[in-house]
Amino acid sequence: SCFGKRPGDGMSEWQIMGVPPATVSKCAKFESPDPLFWCYKGYVVANVDVRGAGHSEGSVHMFTHQDREDGYDFVEWVAAQPWSNGRVGMSGNSGVAMHQWGIASTCPPHLACIAPWECTTDLYRESFFEGGVPALSFNKFIAAQVTGPNGVDDQVAMAKMYPDMNAYWNDKRADVRKVKIPVYQTAGWSHFHLPGSFNAWRRCRSHLKWMRAHRDFEWPDTYNPENLEDLLRYYDRYLKGIHNGWEMTPRVRLDIMDGYDVDYQEQRPEKAWPIKRTQYKKLYLDASAPKDCAPLDHKSACFSLSIEPVSTQAKASYNPADEEVDFDLTLPEDVEITGYMNLHLFVSCDGFDDMDLFVNIQKADAEGNWVPWLTLDEPHPGAWGKCRVSRATVDAALTKAHTPVYTMTDTNKLAEGDVRAVDIAIVPTARVYHKGERLRVQISGRYIRDGWFEPLSWDTDNHGTHNIHTGGEWESWIEVPVVPPRYQAGEYVHR
Repeated sequence: SCFGKRPGDGMSEWQIMGVPPATVSKCAKFESPDPLFWCYKGYVVANVDVRGAGHSEGSVHMFTHQDREDGYDFVEWVAAQPWSNGRVGMSGNSGVAMHQWGIASTCPPHLACIAPWECTTDLYRESFFEGGVPALSFNKFIAAQVTGPNGVDDQVAMAKMYPDMNAYWNDKRADVRKVKIPVYQTAGWSHFHLPGSFNAWRRCRSHLKWMRAHRDFEWPDTYNPENLEDLLRYYDRYLKGIHNGWEMTPRVRLDIMDGYDVDYQEQRPEKAWPIKRTQYKKLYLDASAPKDCAPLDHKSACFSLSIEPVSTQAKASYNPADEEVDFDLTLPEDVEITGYMNLHLFVSCDGFDDMDLFVNIQKADAEGNWVPWLTLDEPHPGAWGKCRVSRATVDAALTKAHTPVYTMTDTNKLAEGDVRAVDIAIVPTARVYHKGERLRVQISGRYIRDGWFEPLSWDTDNHGTHNIHTGGEWESWIEVPVVPPRYQAGEYVHR
């Protein structure tokens, strides 16, 4: 990774939130395997700085082909050492996981398996310009943690100089389709690595790949002793050749969230992702039907979601600086929503030529009070989507069903009075809604989250008044993945 391994080398001094002190030894590189666990299990841990990081020679390239080629060379070098059995694996989360996919895409002959536990795999679309909305302030903070004796790739300056997708940004996208070795991927429903984790896992061509998706934050999940023992079985199988039954591990394991710190189900086994029995249903936004809601500290107006198309044209308006609009559906029965959602909106702006849209998919109780899930004991805003309207041209080649992806190569500003249709990808989720609770679509002009330790921020350019149009020719809707029970008999339901 690029975060160093000695005191003072960037992230090495950042507290591992959610992990009790002394859980991880001081021998561990940030977000990486702890030698004082793995060496006692008969493994060698090599903590490798990328070229130019820490005390290494050269300059830091930040996830380019140079890092991938260097990783290839290191894998082959370490496999030839007298203490090696010739099988090399990789481990770690976040930036360390991103390098795993990059190196694996070069197919080193002695790389036997990888375990990228949460990662971004399209740095441009998933981090710097998610949904077309710049996040340069946050990425400037990340880049400040990278230190070395020479130069560091100034991605923020490049984003200002080259805001369109081009060869520079494409070079940071590993071709995960070339990965055919065993993969153990994790994804956290609560963190920004979520879409990249699922994208890489789905697109790689390994016939031996496993996914585990959870509610927890990445660091406590990484060092959880039960998860370490699970990972040990995986490595024992593919690095030591021990036939320990790992192949019987379900290909997909999902934590199904409920409310607060309660999971409805933990590590539920599934055979595929998305789940094959999923039924996609459209819910229609209706700004002509106000609904009672109980917002917390935010200025919001609440309208309805309908299970039937809406004929009456209407619009919901808000000030993007400090207001939002909610669209709620009261559920007549228990419903599980697991998978990908996509939102189709008709929008316009009074007094400006663009809109930055921030979408959260939430649940509320019968009275309209928000019911969050908790991550590190903090309320999470919900499954999210983002969209800069002027940048929302869909890329047909990259788009999969229910997951629109933008080209990011053109800009089409709004004219005054222009009502435009946009498609917005919502990150994958897994949550149960009980009878009488509400499914909520929250739309605003800013990221709504208070008290979180990461300085997440987006460089919005919002002015005027935002309008969400619904009904008739402005049929705005959200498509949701409803997962029916595996078995139901009368009032008995098994999911």
